[in-house]
Amino acid sequence: MFNRDRWKEILEVLTKNWFRTLLTAFGVFWGILILIILLSAGKGLENGIKQDFSGVATNTMFMWTQTTTMAYQGLPEGRNFNFKLGDVGLIKDNVPNLRIVSPRNGLRNQQGVDNVFYKNESGSYRVFGDYPEIIFQNSMYVNHGRFLNYDDIKERRKVIVIGDGIRKDLYKETEEVLGTYLKIQGVNFMVVGTYKEKSSNGNGENAERQIYIPFTTFSQAFNRADNVGWMAITAKDGFSISQLLPKVVSTVKESRKVNPKDERAIGYFDLYEQFNRVESLFAAMRWIAIIVGTLVLISGVIGVSNIMLIVVKERTKEIGIRRALGEDPWSIKKQILMESIFLTIISGMTGIIFGALFIYGMNALLDSIGPVDMFLNPSVSVGVVLMALAVLIISGLFAGFIPAQSAIKVKPIDALRTE
Repeated sequence: MFNRDRWKEILEVLTKNWFRTLLTAFGVFWGILILIILLSAGKGLENGIKQDFSGVATNTMFMWTQTTTMAYQGLPEGRNFNFKLGDVGLIKDNVPNLRIVSPRNGLRNQQGVDNVFYKNESGSYRVFGDYPEIIFQNSMYVNHGRFLNYDDIKERRKVIVIGDGIRKDLYKETEEVLGTYLKIQGVNFMVVGTYKEKSSNGNGENAERQIYIPFTTFSQAFNRADNVGWMAITAKDGFSISQLLPKVVSTVKESRKVNPKDERAIGYFDLYEQFNRVESLFAAMRWIAIIVGTLVLISGVIGVSNIMLIVVKERTKEIGIRRALGEDPWSIKKQILMESIFLTIISGMTGIIFGALFIYGMNALLDSIGPVDMFLNPSVSVGVVLMALAVLIISGLFAGFIPAQSAIKVKPIDALRTE
């Protein structure tokens, strides 16, 4: 395998007509490069889309009430109704394998109408009444102070956690936020913490302009009694919320006296189902990239095989002489196979190097221009590179097999007569 004379001969054969060899190698080079570009671009798009789900409990559903469309138990159709706080306990008791059931309420912020005031500053922000578990369902983390806790819930404390965007809007840069009071629709609340979004895809600042109040405090301050606006429900790891969803909906239908056949009375959004669709989409995109890149690579390998057939044809007399001098047919076959594998691997490795440079350049460009929506950190795993190397070796063997077989079938006496 490492015979010096053999490798010298391989190099002489491949460089004898270097332009032809270069054009042949380009097919394999281009196939590998296209494969890497497609996979890295797909990964960049996947990373960008999944950044929206960063820190979010994706195994989650959201549920809210709508208008009934069927009469039931003496109650008319067209009835509006609300979830009650007691429904949370019913769901926990009747639906197994749920990790978090978060009742939520909210204030609608009217466009152009300020609802939050601090000293001489004011703004229009979304305000939510929540339980402490909501932090595990949203893409957020506390960067100063603390989040809501169950003492706040139990004692109905007038405390709030605000987004870092609100801090920038209402406070001076060096001003201490904790312990200050914001007035929300005429009610004063003390700031006990600020939060930031885990997502960095450009939408973080909008999400950081929200306010969280203990659910019980919110209900008391804004006269919501025990009504619940909507719920965020997360299943335990290993269990699909999509499978538990029908049981959740049927439980609240029974509690709120809604006809079991009324499909419009309760609205819901299955985040887990949407996340799985995104996963399936990118899995399909990966396969498309692999198939397209492989087809381009195969065309290059076919080119290598054709050129090796031409090389064998040109060396018919040489092969005949070597056979006449007693050289083993396997030795000649191995020579042709090594030439084919060498050409394939060199051109393929060049394609991998250029692909790596392309990925490096793309990441450097993204770093210089900042975050780009739906595109982040294009890359290709080491496993893909190793797989590409394996494909190159196998492709080289296949590319040289037919020419090698053709070479050993040459009869010495016929080869010596060839001009």
